[in-house]
Amino acid sequence: MRMMYGPTMIVVLPFILLMLYSQYKVKSTFNEYLSVPAEISKTGAQVAREILDREGLGQIDVASTEGELSDHYDPREKTVKLSSDVYQGSSLAAISVAAHETGHALQHAGEYAPLKVRHSLFPAANFGSQAGPFLALFGFLFRAEFLILLGIIFFAGAVLFQVATLPVEFNASSRALSLLKKQNYLSSKEMKGAKKVLRAAALTYVASTLVALGHLLRLILMYVIANDR
Repeated sequence: MRMMYGPTMIVVLPFILLMLYSQYKVKSTFNEYLSVPAEISKTGAQVAREILDREGLGQIDVASTEGELSDHYDPREKTVKLSSDVYQGSSLAAISVAAHETGHALQHAGEYAPLKVRHSLFPAANFGSQAGPFLALFGFLFRAEFLILLGIIFFAGAVLFQVATLPVEFNASSRALSLLKKQNYLSSKEMKGAKKVLRAAALTYVASTLVALGHLLRLILMYVIANDR
């Protein structure tokens, strides 16, 4: 049990600190631009609706959802779900986030390959992220090499899912910025603020991936150390 909290924790610690910083960064940047009204005076919901209609996706709904920074696109319900600050707000932050989520809807409609890969990995990743560490822990406790290796393999699937998420999120932000510029929702000056909001959000995905990768490397290192004894 001591091994789970031993010196190998140093492998993960820098990434955990980065994750904490990224969470602070996305919240502070979002709150900063949440108080900056966009010149166009349209809400995030209106912008999302207009983008979807112009792209021929009138069948996709735009709805409000509970929570802060809980914005997402639900492919099963074919709905862009926006938090109240984004749905009702007309700030730079609201419009930027709304456009980002419509970017995911466009990916889904266009059968964007990385998104399809991510969706195919989700069931295994969801199971692996929960079962992998526990299998490895039991393996270390009972010195069962098979369980350790099985835990590492399962958790590697979860890490792969995190890696597959990165191009999906980067592309959604790229699409959002392109649409906001092309359809004249934001001025050149406002686009700088939009980029800051979406870059801060992207940092959280990078940090999450690095944390997961750090945990995987740590499990592998613990396995190597255990076998050397």
